[in-house]
Amino acid sequence: MGHSNVWNSHPKNYGPGSRACMIRKITFLQTKWKYGLMCCRQCFYSNAKEIGFIKCLGLLRS
Repeated sequence: MGHSNVWNSHPKNYGPGSRACMIRKITFLQTKWKYGLMCCRQCFYSNAKEIGFIKCLGLLRS
C-alpha cells in the first residue's frame, strides 16, 4: 500500500471542501450556514423569495 493509495482516501469533515450546496452539490463555493440554509450564495439569491426572505433596504431609511 503506497503513499498514492492513502492520499485523500478519507473524506474531510472540516475546511472549505467539507460543505456542499444542497441544491447544486457544489463544494468549492461559500455556503450559507448561518440559518441552516446549506446553499451557496447563487442558489440563495435565486430562491430567497420562495424561502421567505425579503429585501428590507427601504425600511432602514427614514
